[in-house]
Order: sequence, then structure tokens, then C-alpha cells
Amino acid sequence: MKSSDDKSSCEATEKGKLSENKYFSIIESLLFVSGESLGIEQIASIIKCNVEFTKNLIDEMSSIYKKDCRGIEILRDNNRYRLVTKAENSSYVEKLLKNNSRQALSQASLETLAIVAYKQPITRIDIDEIRGVKSDRAISTLIERRLIKENGRLNVPGRPILYGTTEEFLKYFGFENLDNMPNLDSIIV
Repeated sequence: MKSSDDKSSCEATEKGKLSENKYFSIIESLLFVSGESLGIEQIASIIKCNVEFTKNLIDEMSSIYKKDCRGIEILRDNNRYRLVTKAENSSYVEKLLKNNSRQALSQASLETLAIVAYKQPITRIDIDEIRGVKSDRAISTLIERRLIKENGRLNVPGRPILYGTTEEFLKYFGFENLDNMPNLDSIIV
């Protein structure tokens, strides 16, 4: 694809038309720095190109990443894009994260996170009942790490907070969306 040949797709900059490689570089930087998924319209607006042209650029970037054996890939979910590490490299990434004490989650936090992930939206009281112990500290840690968030309140007396996972949770575990999580029945022994 020679995207830069389509003169009506993008606004010219003060230096004239940008090369296809320059657009690749800009989009890669945007996805890397954002740390979360970006909508196609937002990317197109920033690079001052139309949505179709921008989508074609991202599709070509994704193909190049696959062909060049890169350690990252672009995930697409409903016209939103983000950079993630390749699943085939997960064992190496896990070693890095396990050795980084700042990144490690406690057993209580992991249990709480699993409960929230599979039962969301869920209240703290329901989490406590499933775990059999209080989960306040684990919930605070997970909120601080941006792995879970408040997803509203239950419409009962006391209006307890409902918790759910975040986009950071998906990124942390390398899922495109919640449907990519392992089936709960397949992991219970």
C-alpha cells in the first residue's frame, strides 16, 4: 500500500506530505504512550487523516509487525487499538514481572482480582463471602494499580459499590476483551 500517494486522505503539514513510515512512527508512539486503547477517530484526528486511511495504515503496521517477528502487536477491538506484547513471549515477560517486586500482587489481591473478573459487577460484601475473609486491603491495592474500578452502586439499602475490571486489567493479562479469559470451568480443579 502506498498510502502517502492518496493526496486527499490527510492534511499537509508545514513541511508538506508526511511519508507512510512517518505516519507509522507517529501512530506507534501514540499507542505506546497512551497505555490503553485509542479509538480510530481519535488517532485519525491527531494525525489529521481520514478514518479509512488511518485504519489502512494501522492494518499495514499490524502486518509488518507479524512479518518482521516483532515483540509487540496491535490489538483491535471495536475500532479501538492498543499495543501489547505478543502472547508467545509471555513466559519471558512473566519472569520480568515476577522479579519486579513493585509489580507482584499478593495472593489475596490475586484471589480478589479473579473473583471480580469472573463475577463482575460485584460488591465488596460478596467478595468477602466468596473468600471467607475481609478484602478491603486487596480491593484498595487493585484500585490503586488500576486493575479494578468502581462500576456504580447496587440499588439496595446502603447502596454498596459495585466493582469491575479495567482496561489496565486486560492489558496486564494480555486479553483483548473479557471473552478472552479462560473459561472458569476449565481452570477449576
